[in-house]
This record gives sequence, structure tokens and C-alpha cells, in this order.
Amino acid sequence: MDDSVRVLSTLALKGAVVRLAAAYEAASGVRIDADFAPTLALLERLRGGEAADLVILTREGLDEMTGEGRVARESVVDLARSYVGVAVRAGDAHPDIASEAALRAALLGARAVAYSRLGASGILFAQLIARLGIAEAINARAVIIPAGFTAERLVSGEADLAIQQISELKQIAGIEVVGPIPLGLQTPAVFSAGRMVASQRAAAADHLLRYLASADVAPVLRETGLEP
Repeated sequence: MDDSVRVLSTLALKGAVVRLAAAYEAASGVRIDADFAPTLALLERLRGGEAADLVILTREGLDEMTGEGRVARESVVDLARSYVGVAVRAGDAHPDIASEAALRAALLGARAVAYSRLGASGILFAQLIARLGIAEAINARAVIIPAGFTAERLVSGEADLAIQQISELKQIAGIEVVGPIPLGLQTPAVFSAGRMVASQRAAAADHLLRYLASADVAPVLRETGLEP
């Protein structure tokens, strides 16, 4: 049998999982075979029958999977919190985003804002600009990607500001994270993991779950923009 654990993970944890994979394999002899996509895309794939041993999703997405009997409820662990942030291309001026009024002005002053249609950050941002009354103005010149990393649009010059989970922004070189959107305007996303009921490698999946939830992993989570 292949000595690996198949992991389907939200993009927000990609930086952490990639960094942890080599050390985990060296210590356990088990390889992490990971694929990354937004939670909504992963839910669709899982419902379509794609196989995995372990999944890392938003807490809401994981609750859907346990409710449908796809993820073992007793295996579920919360791994990290993440906030939606704003980034600019490296070397560009950092706009003031410390208050609702300042963020509104920064967004309206940008030539183009990049955000994701599928991810939790994109959903939050779409709701936020609607609440601020600037959705029409922003979307008229926004770069809305179906999935992936919005900060890539900073590097390409397509956008002045990128909006996404801070852990996702930090995975792109050549950009700088300005900071989080004011905390009063957002609810942190909680990312959780669980073992698939149909996994043929339950013991290996549970071992990896315990590792990901351990104190040893916390420094890597912080370095990649997450809060354990």
C-alpha cells in the first residue's frame, strides 16, 4: 500500500501544510499527498465522490461534511483562525485601512481591487462592500478570480489591492501585507480538519490529525499568517 495520507485542504492552510510535510514524513515515514482548493470547490469534489483520508475546510464546510456522514464527527479538530487582509505590491505605499472610513477610502481610491469569487474571504468582501455601499463602484473595475491567490494580480500589475485570508496573501512573493481588514468588520474564519469515514488509512489519518493540532505545529501556523 502507498505510504501516504491523501489530504484535501483549503488554500488558507497550503503554506503551513507544505512547510510541515517534509518534517512529518521524516518523523513518521508517511508522506502527505495534499491537494489545495477553496472550501466550496472541495465540497463539490467530495460530493462528487473524490476520495481522501483527511480534509481541512472551514468549520462550516466541515460541519456540512459531518452532517452528511462523510467525515467522522469524533475526529474533528479546529486547527487555526484566519483573518481577511489587504496586500499591495512590494514597495508600494501602504494605504490606511485602520478604520471603516479609511478602508472605504482606500478601496475607492484603488485602480483595481482583486478578490476571489469562491473563497471565504471573497464572500466576506462581497458582503462588506455591499454593506459599505460601494459594491457597484468597486466591482466596475475589480479583478475577480474564480479561485486561487489574489495577490498574484498585484505582481502582474492588474490590481493595486488584493483581498484574501492573510495566510493566502503571504504565500505569494513580491507583495506586502498591509494588515487585516478592521476586526469589527469581519469574523475570523476557523479552519478545521477531520478524517473521511471512507478512509482506508484511518490510523494514519488520525495520527496526522493529532500532529496538525499539536503545539509543535503552532509556530508554523503563526509564521504563515494563521492563529493556532
